Amino acid sequence: MGFQMNKTLNVDSAEIEKFSQLAHRWWDKDSEFKPLHAINPLRLDWIRSHVPIEGKKIVDIGCGGGILSESLALNGAQVTGIDLSQKALKVAKLHALEAQVQSLEYLECSAESLAEQRPEIYDIVTCMEMLEHVPDPSLVVAACAKLVKPGGWVFCSTINRNLQSFLMAIVGAEYVLNMLPRGTHEYAKFITPSELLSLAESAGLSAVNLTGMHFNPITQRYWLGSGTKVNYFLALQKPV
Repeated sequence: MGFQMNKTLNVDSAEIEKFSQLAHRWWDKDSEFKPLHAINPLRLDWIRSHVPIEGKKIVDIGCGGGILSESLALNGAQVTGIDLSQKALKVAKLHALEAQVQSLEYLECSAESLAEQRPEIYDIVTCMEMLEHVPDPSLVVAACAKLVKPGGWVFCSTINRNLQSFLMAIVGAEYVLNMLPRGTHEYAKFITPSELLSLAESAGLSAVNLTGMHFNPITQRYWLGSGTKVNYFLALQKPV
């Protein structure tokens, strides 16, 4: 199936280029994507704590090189990963081919365009570490709501907007610890939980669970728990 690329995509071309330049390093666990590899088991377990994924149809929005998409497919889901970076998708497809991962497709398209062509097709929609990279996150949240079946689940993760998140996600991660390339995040694009909850409510989604993700730079350990000052996960459900 072909997906039309319209002229008014909700995309920041500089953001796409930024991640495209690093695409070949997606599956290098010691690269700039080390944090994504480290938190991926947390993301997967958190999703599975809300809903069984075996046999479910899942779309992973902003899939990049396919770290989460592959793990979902390896756990029995039928997965569609979408992104607007051709280079990242090429890496994702190649890795899936080499790893012989089944029930996994990758498409170069936006969430909005997929929602137009596949409304209410998916049992689960994931949108992880992506909303803080688009010009208008409300359009993505609305697309998530359109893509998911009634009774289905939408899982999001992003970064709060406050002094602590600026110090930790930008100053600490990008400039002090060099965990991420400088310029990975823009403070103005961070989203508070109340803002995301409002967008979800406007799109017809109901909040089920809000939890924080935390990191200890000394032990290099990530964990989920109370407190959403920096990174947070939000589980949403579409009413039947």
